[in-house]
Amino acid sequence: MRNKLSDAIKLANKSAIMLGSVAAVAMMGIPSIAFAQNSADQVEEVLVTGIRGALQNAVDIKRNSTAVVDAVSAEDVGKFPDSDVGESLGRIPGVTVGRAFGQGASVSIRGAAPQMTLTQLNGQNVASTGWYDQVAIDRTFNYSLLPSEAIAGMDVYKSSQADLNEGGIGGTVIVKTRKPLDMDANTAFLSAKGTIGTVSDELAPEAAGLYSWKNEAESFGILAAVSKSDAEYIRTGDESDMAWSAAVVPTTFIQQRERTTVNLAAQFAPTEALQFGLNYMSLELVGDNTNTSVYLFGAGGTCEHTNVSNVCDVRNISAAQAVPAFGQTWARIGTMTSDTYTFDASYEVDGVKLSTVIGRTEADGGTDLTTNFGFYPLASWSGVIDASGRTIDINGPKHVTTVDQLPDTRPEGWAIGKGPNSDAETYAQFDLEFEVDLGAIKSFKTGFRTTDHDVKKSSFKGTLDPATALVDASNYYGGNIDLGLNGSASFPEPKASAMYAVTRANVTQWREERSGYATLNELNDAAYGMLTFEAEGVRGNIGLRYVNSDVTGVAYALYDGSDFVSTDLPQNEYYSYEKTTTTANYNDILPSLNASFDLSESLVLRVAAAEAISRANYQDMFTSASQIGYQDTIAGNESITTGSIGLLPMKSRQADLGLEYYYGDGNLISATYFIKDINNFAVADSKFGQPIGLVSPDSGLDSWTVNNIVNAQGGKIDGVEFQWSHAFENGFGTVINYTYANGSAPGEVFSDAQDLFTESSKDSFNLVGYWENDVFSARAAYNWRSEYIIREVGYYGNRMHDDYGQLDLSFAWNATDSITVTFDAINVLEEDDIQYGISPASSGVKQELRAEYPAWAFAGEARYTLGVGYKF
Repeated sequence: MRNKLSDAIKLANKSAIMLGSVAAVAMMGIPSIAFAQNSADQVEEVLVTGIRGALQNAVDIKRNSTAVVDAVSAEDVGKFPDSDVGESLGRIPGVTVGRAFGQGASVSIRGAAPQMTLTQLNGQNVASTGWYDQVAIDRTFNYSLLPSEAIAGMDVYKSSQADLNEGGIGGTVIVKTRKPLDMDANTAFLSAKGTIGTVSDELAPEAAGLYSWKNEAESFGILAAVSKSDAEYIRTGDESDMAWSAAVVPTTFIQQRERTTVNLAAQFAPTEALQFGLNYMSLELVGDNTNTSVYLFGAGGTCEHTNVSNVCDVRNISAAQAVPAFGQTWARIGTMTSDTYTFDASYEVDGVKLSTVIGRTEADGGTDLTTNFGFYPLASWSGVIDASGRTIDINGPKHVTTVDQLPDTRPEGWAIGKGPNSDAETYAQFDLEFEVDLGAIKSFKTGFRTTDHDVKKSSFKGTLDPATALVDASNYYGGNIDLGLNGSASFPEPKASAMYAVTRANVTQWREERSGYATLNELNDAAYGMLTFEAEGVRGNIGLRYVNSDVTGVAYALYDGSDFVSTDLPQNEYYSYEKTTTTANYNDILPSLNASFDLSESLVLRVAAAEAISRANYQDMFTSASQIGYQDTIAGNESITTGSIGLLPMKSRQADLGLEYYYGDGNLISATYFIKDINNFAVADSKFGQPIGLVSPDSGLDSWTVNNIVNAQGGKIDGVEFQWSHAFENGFGTVINYTYANGSAPGEVFSDAQDLFTESSKDSFNLVGYWENDVFSARAAYNWRSEYIIREVGYYGNRMHDDYGQLDLSFAWNATDSITVTFDAINVLEEDDIQYGISPASSGVKQELRAEYPAWAFAGEARYTLGVGYKF
């Protein structure tokens, strides 16, 4: 083991011993009571079924925890409360979900950005990547990888404690899979579902199965679970592209989404004290997609009204002013895979428990191929473009293009590319816990963890054979599809497989785009010491966690271009052919305290205080100098951004104060106040009009906006959570919660100049009502969140998302003891996805991202799922 790790362990253990001595002296004379062996996260959960049982189980987890924890539990094997894991998390107070591309993909906790949420599988990291090339490479987990049937429950830690892995300022989500020795022998589950949507109206099949076995001695067990779904997802709406001749862009995105999950587990317990486990989780999401758009240009029209940012938002285009439209299809092959292998062992005897976890998780993703088919001129369009509201009204005749109106075509050579990326971590963790008898001090737990983490991004441009033939467009397009929020245009439907095939067949070479290459290696070591205490009416833990990170970054540096080879990509001219390596190091000591006071048999006062960190986004740490605007035909938008390997993690000093009233079986009323004071944001230090030795062919000038990512500034979040969960005696029940999160981040951190945390809603609430008996169950769940800002790298930029409310319904019929029929209706009210500009004109962002201009609007889709499950 590395010397630094050894030093870290010694430091943490010394700190813990000193802490224990102080606590022991402070608590001398407090009467000793029976030792409570299991801390909150170790409480054995009782297997229960049904809506009421799952909610009761979640309440029990919260009550027995020493930390601030909320949970979601499965109602039965293979039956999670929602078909989307992200949606289930969104039912928890303080948790909001980003529903990019129709699924709950990102999770924010208590107003913190999704990058501040740490997600773990059975207490360890799980590698994750994206499939879309407009999304930054960050530390978030993509929840769309996880089918609900694959997991047993999720615990959301909103406060920190020393034995929790660092990384979650907002909170830590621990996804739990099933274990064979915890289940009855020969437990089996099979399910089949079919989903149809109001926009994606093609039937989407899904199947899942689980089998768990253990021997009579309950010393050995195996489990296998598989899930497979195949769906077409369609998103249709209007986009703005004011920078290109004031275009409004009716668009339809079509994705073939195939998800496959495999979970294999084995446990061996040769004695009551000794146990071994193996777990393998394979997650795959194939997300091949096309994005078809028609650009209706309005620059020649007459402006009739401008908004508060002095951007024209009502434009009248007469027939004489109309110009030809432009149509195009972007087609992308995108796949995410994530494989995690874990070995764990534990030995527990005479008040001492030793445990270890060793594993590796690795993911590959990014865009495997990007290609484009463009058409100009198309028929002209005239009418009124009214962008004075939250959405754009396109008042005029429907713009229709049929396949016979398209000229012969081939792939656009300038657009062919691919951007693979990867994420991998090898980890080892060792923990030791033993009972002590020091008055109220009941146990001491210590351990260390080491990880070796690698992240890589790449970018390649394909060279199209100039002899590639122009062929009839019907080879790549078929029948028409509607585009736009209200079907304001139509265009031939792309044949994605044909587009991929012709592009691959005619690419003569792939050349690396050196500005798009970067790697990071993080050697992260942590050690901790934690005391648990319990006395009359009080219990909790106190501890310290030490963290040390050695970071290495590799990228191509900017160079004078003197050895540039003419056959290279033009944009590579000022990048060295040699890679440059940069290193950095940082460390932190993170104290934590969690305490629960039993004010009465039913009333619990909970307090927590801690320091927590979230490491900087990989995108900000990459030392590559990334260009935007070079050779894109638009003069004046040239910028270059360089990350810093030495960025310190964001660090939060945070506290909780909560009052919880438990009554009856699983009933709860609670209120919690929380506060987080966060510093070390990553800031773009921007300088304008800077020469870098690279003349843009668009402007003919060496004049760039130069952004260097540095640490600066801080932010603050405080707020309150309220929740009420009650089960009536007649089978009815309700869950109601509300969260107010008042966050203020430094506006100068962001190009939009807004002092808002990313994807943070100030208000959010859930209203859930249910009824069940032994045969039937029904549930209605409404989730609402106020407006929140979305931030993306690259072309799309930053914009505000309008408030969003979603009503979901679910019904189940237990036809027999083994067969259950289910029906789910998601987003019944078909809430639209509306996004608009927020930035002041002084921020310099493009016009559609300025205040009060509608940037995007996509049609809301209701989805209906009928399923049958068989358990034996």
